[in-house]
Amino acid sequence: MAAEYAMDKLEHYREILHKLLKGFAKLSDLDGTVETQIIADTVRDHYQLVQVGWQNDWRIYGCILHLDIKDGKIWLQHNGTEDDIPAQLVNMGVPKTDIVVGFHSPFKRQFTEYAVR
Repeated sequence: MAAEYAMDKLEHYREILHKLLKGFAKLSDLDGTVETQIIADTVRDHYQLVQVGWQNDWRIYGCILHLDIKDGKIWLQHNGTEDDIPAQLVNMGVPKTDIVVGFHSPFKRQFTEYAVR
């Protein structure tokens, strides 16, 4: 029974991350010359939103968002947006205890309202 709950939770978090990235991908189109890609490794649970392309003579490549699911928690590894991603995850139904702001040091995490690990 516990394994079934863990799989349901994992699938639910995968769906949430896909929905989150899909929403940001719609906002990230730079005049059609830069492609915004959702990268989802559902075997190892790594999720990224990246931009690839050219804008005039400038090469564009970069990670906008990087999230992982580790040990039943969502880890925000990189946030290249101005949005409060942990708050958005909470609004999507993820408890604060299941969100780790991974780009903060383990020492600093204890002072946030989210999980330490």
